Amino acid sequence: MCATLIAFLVAGISPARASTLNEDRTRGDIQGLFEIRDAAVKFIAAENLKDGTKWHVMEPNRKILVSTCAAPLRVTWVAKSYGLSGPNVAVSCARTVKPTTQKKWEVFVPVSR
Repeated sequence: MCATLIAFLVAGISPARASTLNEDRTRGDIQGLFEIRDAAVKFIAAENLKDGTKWHVMEPNRKILVSTCAAPLRVTWVAKSYGLSGPNVAVSCARTVKPTTQKKWEVFVPVSR
């Protein structure tokens, strides 16, 4: 058991991390990337309906780890002035459940047409 845990740590793989985005749900003090992407999907669906566009949400960076949000997630377009390689939406949290660790956060989720 100890050797297996060491192998996971050496390889840089956390045994607690989900193997797919669909499995990466909020658990304890960690906000799930599934819920972050889901907020982006709902935002983009509303934008597509409003503007007649066909944006598609891609996966957020799977290496991101943020504290669980205590407030509803908020989604906005990321300004081009941020200098990202393509269009993104920002999923943000104004207040986390453990503000001593991380008070608020913002995760960029790429979108494409």
